[in-house]
Amino acid sequence: MNNFFQGYNLLFQHSLFASYMDWFHSFNCSLLLGVLVFVTLLFGYLIFGTFYFKSKKIEYQFGELLCSIFPTIILLMQMVPSLSLLYYYGLMNLDSNLTVKVTGHQWYWSYEYSDIPGLEFDSYMKSLDQLNLGEPRLLEVDNRCVIPCDTNIRFCITSADVIHAWALNSLSVKLDAMSGILSTFSYSFPMVGVFYGQCSEICGANHSFMPIALEVTLLDNFKSWCFGTME
Repeated sequence: MNNFFQGYNLLFQHSLFASYMDWFHSFNCSLLLGVLVFVTLLFGYLIFGTFYFKSKKIEYQFGELLCSIFPTIILLMQMVPSLSLLYYYGLMNLDSNLTVKVTGHQWYWSYEYSDIPGLEFDSYMKSLDQLNLGEPRLLEVDNRCVIPCDTNIRFCITSADVIHAWALNSLSVKLDAMSGILSTFSYSFPMVGVFYGQCSEICGANHSFMPIALEVTLLDNFKSWCFGTME
């Protein structure tokens, strides 16, 4: 999705929420760059300008007023889109049509579809000799997490040992997996495709070798995959 701030972009975003996050990131970068340039020019003017050498008897009430108003306006410009994003994220968590439990291990992921009895599996990274043509190295897995598109999915993230993090950068998703704690979030995936991520918490010697592969497919294909996996 295009935005007005090309140049500070994150990865290509594959969902509406991720596009909002990308826009907010780019907007903040542009705003803070403008503030930096303005403050730098103002300091240069005060240091090298003639007004700097005026009599100390002059009171700068108007300047002090501006120095109070401008930061308030800048904070409001950041607060409004930030609260809008939080509100939109809260709406996403109101309901879900499918629940997927994700458990982090050293060093692989386990997936359990709570609404489909008997559908659970482990997901390990493929070695080099197992890769097919076009599959990315260090990112492809033997069992992908398959979910239907245009469906609100609730993910329940936890860990069986140390702290992990289930992260998909192109979807602006990152949630810590901690032992004894069940972290939940809901998400809707509007685009069909395969999205890759990695554990984003240092969890031991093979931390770099527990990737995440999320396959978003049509509902009919998802049903066929469920029946094929449980057979």
